Amino acid sequence: PTYPDREFQDAKRLAQEIGVEHIIVESNELLIPNFAENTDKRCFYCKSELFDICKEKAKELGLNFVADGSNVDDMSDYRPGRDAAKELRVRSPLVEAGLSKLEIRQISKAIGLETWKKPSFACLSSRFPYGTKITEERLDKVEKCEEILRSLGFSQFRVRFHNEIARIEVLPSEINKFLDKEIRNAIVNSFKQHGFTYITLDLQGYRTGSMNENLTEKSKI
Repeated sequence: PTYPDREFQDAKRLAQEIGVEHIIVESNELLIPNFAENTDKRCFYCKSELFDICKEKAKELGLNFVADGSNVDDMSDYRPGRDAAKELRVRSPLVEAGLSKLEIRQISKAIGLETWKKPSFACLSSRFPYGTKITEERLDKVEKCEEILRSLGFSQFRVRFHNEIARIEVLPSEINKFLDKEIRNAIVNSFKQHGFTYITLDLQGYRTGSMNENLTEKSKI
């Protein structure tokens, strides 16, 4: 429930495009102990569960390794999921190759992959401040509001959930779109229909890991 169906369909298309077998395994992050409570170790609990599932499937298929898609840019933010990868000996080929997100996009474009221009995406649970309980209803609310921004032509965005407040992050270059009264009214009216009371725009714009900005160095250890 923490990923929109659109992401699943994109993964299926990519597997077909590059000619690899696409194996689907079932999981429900909301059933993982300590996940829904949304502590600052949420990603650790989630990744531990998912990597365990993948390792079992790899063993069943006679594969030696489980790999993830982390790149060197991911090393600069607080990512407890990396601790889970280390503990379970999950490999990160793109990190091992020293590739940044930009370099991966350049290589993808050079070999003709449509995903070279795909906007960055993180699971919907990353839209919630630590300590705010994650529920399927709240995930659905965030997903639908982000789809509204997509339909209005925004290219990279996040809807951060602060109970009755929606904090919208868009690219700095797209902030001026909010000066358009029709766009602004469409966002406000739609977000209110989905249960938000106040709809706000983050003037810093879109950035990864904005929910980590209040973490102290001690809490990141």
